[in-house]
Amino acid sequence: MKTQIIPTTEPFFFPGGRTGILLVHGFTGTPKEMRWMGEYLNQQGLTCLGIRLNGHATNSEDMIRSRWTDWTASVEDGYHLLSGVTDRIYLVGLSMGGVLSLLMSTRLAVRGVVAMAAPYQLPQDYPLWRLRLYALFTRYSLKSKEVPGAGWFDKEAYAVHISYPQNPIRSVIELKLLLNEMQSALPEIRKPVLLINSKDDQTVLPMNMDNIYDGLINVKDKTKIQITGSGHVITRDAARQQVFEAARDFIQRIEG
Repeated sequence: MKTQIIPTTEPFFFPGGRTGILLVHGFTGTPKEMRWMGEYLNQQGLTCLGIRLNGHATNSEDMIRSRWTDWTASVEDGYHLLSGVTDRIYLVGLSMGGVLSLLMSTRLAVRGVVAMAAPYQLPQDYPLWRLRLYALFTRYSLKSKEVPGAGWFDKEAYAVHISYPQNPIRSVIELKLLLNEMQSALPEIRKPVLLINSKDDQTVLPMNMDNIYDGLINVKDKTKIQITGSGHVITRDAARQQVFEAARDFIQRIEG
């Protein structure tokens, strides 16, 4: 039987204790990029749910039909599912998943946020009118001028990594709208926040973490961690264990 969801990219649920972790993947990505982290945190006794954002892990035409509010709704769905089996929930997101986690922490009763490789703005932060004009003539853009996988340190992990090969321009517009929402929401966040990025990330440069951190003006408990030896997908690349342990330590400290 042929399924819509690309094999190995399905959502996942690992039951554990009464503390829940909602894992949110990135732009054009899939739940697979959060699965190893979910398995690790589940081994620490945590209940982990890895959601699939609307329009992802199927085909890029589905993503083009999605809006940023569909992605926030996907997070909200996951939160309510997880709240049925846990007492406390943390939002843990990669890249756009980190953006969604930060934004949704102002709308949902969560204990804290782990945002990894989260952008503050687009790498080339064109105005919306220009992106909308561009979308009239071009459907997709290349993710990078580099050879695919060049930014990865763990080539074996890259070999089994799955994401859409190109960025739909219409979806980039939605990402920019989402980033605008997050930027406006940063002063409203009051939950503990852990920010992690890689110095070697060529997609989301380190300045993005600094800008988010500076925007969290009402967060008393905020931490920045910078790793090395990983590209953008730090939950799958070579330094992933360091990322997993940092998230574990943050959650255990908040749980007290």
